[in-house]
Amino acid sequence: MNALRAFEAVARLLSFAKAAEELHVTPGAVSHQIAALEALLGQQLFKRDARGVSLTAAAAASLPKLTQGFDTLREAIRLLQIRDVGGALEVAVAPAFATRWLLPRLPRFTAAHPEIELRVSTGLGLIDALRPTSTSNRDESSSHDPSADLAIRFGRGVYPGQRVEKLFTTIVTPVCSPRLMRGPRPLREPADLRHHLLLHDDTIYFDEDRPDWNVWLEAAHATAVDGTRGPHFSHTGLALDAAVDGLGVALAVGLLTADDLASGRLVAPFPIALPSHHSYHLVCPETNAERPELTAFAQWLREEAVPPLSAVVDK
Repeated sequence: MNALRAFEAVARLLSFAKAAEELHVTPGAVSHQIAALEALLGQQLFKRDARGVSLTAAAAASLPKLTQGFDTLREAIRLLQIRDVGGALEVAVAPAFATRWLLPRLPRFTAAHPEIELRVSTGLGLIDALRPTSTSNRDESSSHDPSADLAIRFGRGVYPGQRVEKLFTTIVTPVCSPRLMRGPRPLREPADLRHHLLLHDDTIYFDEDRPDWNVWLEAAHATAVDGTRGPHFSHTGLALDAAVDGLGVALAVGLLTADDLASGRLVAPFPIALPSHHSYHLVCPETNAERPELTAFAQWLREEAVPPLSAVVDK
């Protein structure tokens, strides 16, 4: 195992010195382990010349599997450590999903599972990957905590190396305060939007396929309305709060307004909803998928699933 660890580190870093530093041993010890492994296998693993170290064909072919094996061992040890500490579960979610859907329902989960210590973090990434297979491949631009045990992500559901389950499909439709349905400029048909502010959720641009105001107005045959005017918000929650306060009309995504529609804080003035190519997915590493805490949370999410926004709009 020590020789394999030395080989994997040198092959990944292409440096005996850097491998020795990572493994907290001397370069001589690393060279000794490599020589022993080459003798055991009966073949050369590295080519050494004036330019540095390179891999033989056999070494290059074996490196991905070996790296994956050590990552799996590290993950297994981490899971053992978590079980020793107790039932802690770290969940990464998008901010709007957290505030508009998850948090109002969490008391029911904590009441049903008081033994699970839930830790919630937020990020805006659409396709964040949990626990990259190696630190060298980690996307440093990822916006959520890589220590999360699972994530609820908005995207196409393509998360290589992860177990993925679709939770909610999404649609897009205008929503506004009930006050805008009355008064001197009531909203009765899509063309009436020309008298009201259009609220823009700029996180929409993380999703190139999500319909924006211009796309919705074209589908509603209200092309005379300027779909570019109105204030912009960097956060979905801000745009929806502005709609609740009566500032204008927001283009709502998925189930994020289900509670506001049910309570009457918001209304959907027009029964025209457009589908999004993205959905909310439960994403977790395969090595986490069978944890009792995770399976309990996943089952609770399924039970809490509400009818899609289209069901509310169609009523």
